[in-house]
Amino acid sequence: MSAAGVTVDARPGWLARLGLGRPELRAWAFYDWANSAFLTTIVAAVFPIYYNNVAAKGLSPETAAFNFSMGTTIALAIGAVMAPVLGAIADHRPYKKRFLAIFMVIGVIATMAMATIGEGDWALAIGLFMVANIAVSGSIAFYDSLLPHIAAPHELDTVSSSGFALGYLGGGLLLLVNLAWILQPALFGLPDAGVATRLAFFSVGVWWFVFSIPLMRRVPEPALAGGGRDSIGEATRHALADLRHTFTHLRKYRQAFLMLLAFLIYNDGIGTIIRMASLYGAQLGIAQEHLIAALLLVQFVGVPFAFIFGWLASRIGAKRAIFLALAVYTGISILGYYMQTAVHFYLLAILVGMVQGGSQALSRSLFASMIPRERSSEFFGFFAVTERTAGILGPLTFAAAIAMTGSSRGAILSVIAYFIIGALILSRVDVEAGQKAIQNSELKM
Repeated sequence: MSAAGVTVDARPGWLARLGLGRPELRAWAFYDWANSAFLTTIVAAVFPIYYNNVAAKGLSPETAAFNFSMGTTIALAIGAVMAPVLGAIADHRPYKKRFLAIFMVIGVIATMAMATIGEGDWALAIGLFMVANIAVSGSIAFYDSLLPHIAAPHELDTVSSSGFALGYLGGGLLLLVNLAWILQPALFGLPDAGVATRLAFFSVGVWWFVFSIPLMRRVPEPALAGGGRDSIGEATRHALADLRHTFTHLRKYRQAFLMLLAFLIYNDGIGTIIRMASLYGAQLGIAQEHLIAALLLVQFVGVPFAFIFGWLASRIGAKRAIFLALAVYTGISILGYYMQTAVHFYLLAILVGMVQGGSQALSRSLFASMIPRERSSEFFGFFAVTERTAGILGPLTFAAAIAMTGSSRGAILSVIAYFIIGALILSRVDVEAGQKAIQNSELKM
């Protein structure tokens, strides 16, 4: 048995080299493949365009944009509040997979229902988008919390990176199919692009549900300390009491707390680049087809580089690999300031694809290596809060920089501060001390 309580698979083969030698690890990683279709087709590429051109028809551009941004912000905020509370409950009852499944089903239903959105249905569109966003963020929080239970400490970086790689591949493949339907509907027997788009929304729900089945079948519900015999009412009371002492718990695991703080800051910069890149490119006059093609490029470049970062972490450590990614992001911000053409945008997309998955995957695994497994849902609930906060604060900072400088170019440079400050805090994280603290606490149990 490993220190993480799982049997390490020493079998040869390419799956083992990718960190996915055991069935439960493969099943876990495939949930990235499942939910990434929502993040690509719905969040990033297709739904925002459909909302703007169809669902919000009749609204002024300013009103349509305001409604969409407010809906997104509210959904992210709700997800941020819910994650640690439900996570704490799941640490007292064997509910990690149950909560994941509930959020997944809600998200699947909301996503499929987007196929009913027609012209002028802006309220329905925003409502379903909000529900689906809350659901996907909730499911991912519980998905992440399973990682330290199924992977040994030395497997965390590789398994997390492999999950991100599968997510890039799965999300990119379905997006490619969806765009083919939308751009050439007659070729697939579809009457028009509108029907093709609504079919794309439905297909995301099907994809998400079908590829969630391996995790539900193969990944075991983690055993709880003390057997988890609390009733749901008792578990809730204990969870709320625990949350009141959350920062006490975090201070006890100081290195995990510093890692969480560093991630909160530098992930704001990453989130800003992800969410604002297409808008920035459009303001510079880059055509929509180039913007979408660049997004696809990020997905497919991200596949090999997520694996590469997993390998790199095994050679130089996850912390140093994250430093490398943040240095590249700093360069991306500087190059973005000078961007002029679609070719420049494609080059920046390649650079983003090289570091986006690796930086986030290794952040997840590094945090997982420094938290107590018996409190993984609660701690990853707060990890989810930092991810959701990046979707709120980063774009707000970007907007404020535009207001102060009068230029999106000036705003893109402001993102560098996130990477520098985040890297400085990360430099204070003593990974060995954090991992030793977890080992000592588990030996006392």
